[in-house]
Amino acid sequence: MTKEKQIAADFAPASLVPELSVTDLGVSLRFWCGLCGFTVVFDRFEEGFAYIDLGGAQVMLDQRSLTRDWETGAMELPFGRGINLQVAVPALEPVLAALAAANWPLFLAPEEKWYRIGAVEIGVRQFLVQDPDGYLLRFSAWIGERAPAKTVKPDGL
Repeated sequence: MTKEKQIAADFAPASLVPELSVTDLGVSLRFWCGLCGFTVVFDRFEEGFAYIDLGGAQVMLDQRSLTRDWETGAMELPFGRGINLQVAVPALEPVLAALAAANWPLFLAPEEKWYRIGAVEIGVRQFLVQDPDGYLLRFSAWIGERAPAKTVKPDGL
């Protein structure tokens, strides 16, 4: 008899959790959990499903063709075209080190970027990497805030 994993008492599901169709749940979990630091909150491995979390960033992984597939069009690699999933982390280095040790390629090398939010700009260090199915992840670590350099409004606003 196997013991069921209990969900942590302090676990709070996010209000929006993407469910990603994947080709192989085991391969995806080795990437998401083994390299990127996510943990499995709960699973239904017999259905090819896992709910994972990293500091409140939550994703559902669902292996295609094992149960229902909610596909609105042809599924061709890379999956997730046109979207990137931002994952806020305290530091980029642990994820970068794990990816480098696995010789996993980066989509975009680490960079410093500033984004205007209201009356301030917030700074982040970020990089992008694709998971085994091509979903694009943007890992982002806060570096501070500053006064905006320039504010530009689109015509008509």
